[in-house]
Amino acid sequence: MKHTIFGESHGPAIGVVLEGVPSGIELDLEQIAFELARRAPGKDNLSTPRKEADIPEIVSGLFEGHTTGTPLCAIIRNTDTRSRDYAKTKDLARPGHADYTGFMRYQGYNDYRGGGHFSGRLTAPLVFAGAVAKQILAAEGITVGAHIRSIAGVEDLPFQNDEQPLSKGLFKELAQKSFPVLWDERGQEMQTAILAAREQKDSVGGVIECAVLGVPAGLGEPDFGGNVEGIFSQHLFAVPGVKAVGFGDGFGFAALKGSQANDLLYMRNGEVTSDTNHSGGVNGGISNGLPILFEAALRPTASIAQSQKTVNLDSWTNDEITIQGRHDPCIVHRAVPVIEAAAALATCELLGI
Repeated sequence: MKHTIFGESHGPAIGVVLEGVPSGIELDLEQIAFELARRAPGKDNLSTPRKEADIPEIVSGLFEGHTTGTPLCAIIRNTDTRSRDYAKTKDLARPGHADYTGFMRYQGYNDYRGGGHFSGRLTAPLVFAGAVAKQILAAEGITVGAHIRSIAGVEDLPFQNDEQPLSKGLFKELAQKSFPVLWDERGQEMQTAILAAREQKDSVGGVIECAVLGVPAGLGEPDFGGNVEGIFSQHLFAVPGVKAVGFGDGFGFAALKGSQANDLLYMRNGEVTSDTNHSGGVNGGISNGLPILFEAALRPTASIAQSQKTVNLDSWTNDEITIQGRHDPCIVHRAVPVIEAAAALATCELLGI
């Protein structure tokens, strides 16, 4: 199953085409709407005030409630655009954005409004695709869930803790939260840090931790292109703002000894398992039957209201820019369902769906 995302932030619509969707799947459209609502902007002062209904219009691949097996295409209308915010600075490359690289790649013909195709707005159709993938995976007994691991240095509990074991119920509980953390008091501290950044005309980044339950052992390949970490990383790095991915203990492995990092194996109910999951459910590029566990680090939102040095792409001279418009002081909390979507699509690829 492959997907292609299309559209621009300030164009008439954005959307996605899913090819290879199995026929006969009864799509739960209410669940898809719920996933999109988790990502939607304009709900509070922690995010951009841009308000979009994000109601998907399925234009092909669905008949009488079931997938047909032909390409599944959905579009999401853009209804609250303010392109005038970008007209005055259209020749100024915004630091941290893809303005300069997009200009070079597409010879200046790229849509600059709101970041065009590079905008986080394009994660809405990705969430739609991921919601479809989640329903396919559910039939296989596989569940995906995530939470905010940290924002601005304030840390939530990790998924591997003594308080709350990983479960489908925990994922459902997190999905119902507007600010999905395990430790609500730390979540309040994170929100305070986000609002403080907004007041300072700045932004903050953070980390999302995600887990996939129910993946059997033996999937993947040790080589380039087929290994579990490679498949997941390719999907995750296609999410705007993701700058690092680590599986299991990730960068933490560098400070451990082998006696601390190894997951000791034993038999339980006729299956090989372990009490720890330092390796994130993967050994040698192949799933080991434990939850696939990873973290994705997201950079601070590039659009900030402070004056910054940049380059004018029309005159090719040094310049300054003060970014106008409506922007998130932090994208992490809205990106949780996006990371889940990428993980669901990666899992489908791993299973050969």
